[in-house]
Amino acid sequence: MRIIAGLYKGRKLMPPPDRSVRPTPDRVKEAMFSILDEIVYDSVVLDLFAGSGALGLEALSRGAKKCFFGDNSKESVRIIRQNIFHCNAELQSSIMTGDYRAVLSKLNEPLDLVFLDPPYQMELWENVLAILQERKLVKKGGTVVLEHPRNHSFPEEMYGFRKIKERRYGTVVLSIYMC
Repeated sequence: MRIIAGLYKGRKLMPPPDRSVRPTPDRVKEAMFSILDEIVYDSVVLDLFAGSGALGLEALSRGAKKCFFGDNSKESVRIIRQNIFHCNAELQSSIMTGDYRAVLSKLNEPLDLVFLDPPYQMELWENVLAILQERKLVKKGGTVVLEHPRNHSFPEEMYGFRKIKERRYGTVVLSIYMC
């Protein structure tokens, strides 16, 4: 696992603590950030279910001004903290420990970009979108990226979010929604 482009390009990241955490493959991450190119710069980002923090750190590397990292696992939070330190990104980073509801309840800053990659078996995408909408956490025109398995599909609109793109990469699908 590494940072692909930007300020931290080439930095190797500490991997997730165990096999239960599924990192976004580099080729999917590269494609994702190619799609999000103009959205990332100067954005406020949430990397929810962050695992190692790779998506949030890639966003910071590419010019995001701030990233909130949220995860329930203490081991993942430890690794996120180490990866943030390794990239010297402490000033632009905020780590929140707890399940997704606790993390979302602590957020008070409007978000431009949300990475939503929960454990697939938990199927939490819609729950998170409902809370994001209810609490008005995503700015008008903001983007939410759902990473999910190929056998799971989402409607064109849900909870006030409209699907603007969907891309398949082997068994992984990115569904990109706009507020």
